[in-house]
Amino acid sequence: MPSPPLQVLIVEDDELFRLGLRVRLQQEPGLEVVAEAEDGETAIELVRHHALNLVILDIGLPGIGGIEACRQIKQYCPQLPVLVLTSQTPKSLINRMIEVGAQGYCLKGLSSELLMLAIRSVAAGASWWDSTATTEIQTAFKDHPSQEQRPQTTATPSPALTRREQEILALIATGKTNQQIAEMLYITPGTVRVHVHAILQKLEVRDRAQAAILAIQNQLIAKDLL
Repeated sequence: MPSPPLQVLIVEDDELFRLGLRVRLQQEPGLEVVAEAEDGETAIELVRHHALNLVILDIGLPGIGGIEACRQIKQYCPQLPVLVLTSQTPKSLINRMIEVGAQGYCLKGLSSELLMLAIRSVAAGASWWDSTATTEIQTAFKDHPSQEQRPQTTATPSPALTRREQEILALIATGKTNQQIAEMLYITPGTVRVHVHAILQKLEVRDRAQAAILAIQNQLIAKDLL
């Protein structure tokens, strides 16, 4: 029996762009656009009334705006992935998106193939950041002080890693293979590979061993996952 389609909410105030995006998504097997919104307030209401698998969110929205909409959506439904699709690129905006819990950031105009890959990655629990955002995330990790340098006695995991990525990174640190991780987390090996790629990209390391070392040194894994 085939899996049910991913239920998607599009939040975009540009009517023509929203129409084009909806048409493209409806052509993709396994995706279904179940609701649309032109502003953040409407998006929040739709999240409360629909069983969704993904929100595709523009930032430059009227009303409360995309950042606040994302914050309230994640507050109401923390497990609902949010993929930001926007034309805005300020570095401060990227930091704010990470802070409010967005799982991905894409610039409008990227290829259809990359957009579909980003959508499926984020819906699967991974994250997707364009090159500008990835650079900012990597810089944040480089600037992240080691445990010995921290004045606090407890560490807070970086918000750039999703909960699922932290789970996988914790298992990588114990030497688990992709197949073993997939079996332990009840996900496919392909999904594990997507997560591992995102982790290596964010930490700017070449392989799993380096990721594990960096995670242990900088306490990038939540204590309850160790």
